[in-house]
Amino acid sequence: MGHNHQHGHDHSKDIPSSRLGWAFFLNFAFTIIEFIGGALTNSTAILADAVHDLGDSLSLGLAWILNKLGSKPASQEFTYGYKRLNLAGAFINAAILIAGSAWVLVEAIPRLWDPQMPVADGMIALAVLGITVNGFAAYKLSRGKTLNERIINWHLLEDVLGWVAVLIVGIVLLFVDWPVLDPILSIGFTLFILVNVLRNLWSTLKLFIQAVPDQKTYQEVAESLKRLPNVSDVHHLHFWSLDGESHVLTAHLVLSGNLEIDDLDALKKNIDKALAKYQLSHTTIELEHPDETCRDANA
Repeated sequence: MGHNHQHGHDHSKDIPSSRLGWAFFLNFAFTIIEFIGGALTNSTAILADAVHDLGDSLSLGLAWILNKLGSKPASQEFTYGYKRLNLAGAFINAAILIAGSAWVLVEAIPRLWDPQMPVADGMIALAVLGITVNGFAAYKLSRGKTLNERIINWHLLEDVLGWVAVLIVGIVLLFVDWPVLDPILSIGFTLFILVNVLRNLWSTLKLFIQAVPDQKTYQEVAESLKRLPNVSDVHHLHFWSLDGESHVLTAHLVLSGNLEIDDLDALKKNIDKALAKYQLSHTTIELEHPDETCRDANA
């Protein structure tokens, strides 16, 4: 016999679409300005920051699209809804950022031995604009309280700090002839991007192959279910995540005896209580009698 219930909260539904759309278009438009400005000022540091901003623009755009798709109910074709589109978007985002970072490194590393003086005035102007645009976008999203908005807001604040670094280097280059500072800064930006991208890519890959999102939670759930009255064993316990936030759990519980209807109802209520704190989006619990052959014995 099966037992199904749903918990959890879809954070993307809480994010006002207008705030995300506004932040996306602002960030994307400025990213284009950055690529043009980086070429005109001959600054690989600005090009590196443009790649960083491109990644943030893609994240904002994806969050904006998912905000709209998230309101669509699950269907017979997409029985879990559209949450896993987030993972596909993360892969696309990572691929673009890795390619962009490789391009910046190819441009910047040779300049360590043959540095070219960038246009310091242009760097300063773009840095001031970058601090203003990203700072304003971060301020707009700081009003949000959801997890997604806080994460995106931190990315925008990172951009502000990156532009502060560009501003400092631009000011220094006005007074001293140290063009090597530009490729050093760009390589630093790019390595920072790559470390974060590779870490997120590995996390996304684990979600794609349905790895346990959290080992500690998995153990806690198993122990909680085993401690329930009238339960003698737990097997086929599967715990995975749709998108890193919405988790799914299935399990088989072997009963200690043939229970009456009242005892079964009590057990189902105890299962609800045991699992409530984990805020699972989807759960399926199979109850098996002591002498019953598990239908998934060979799985």
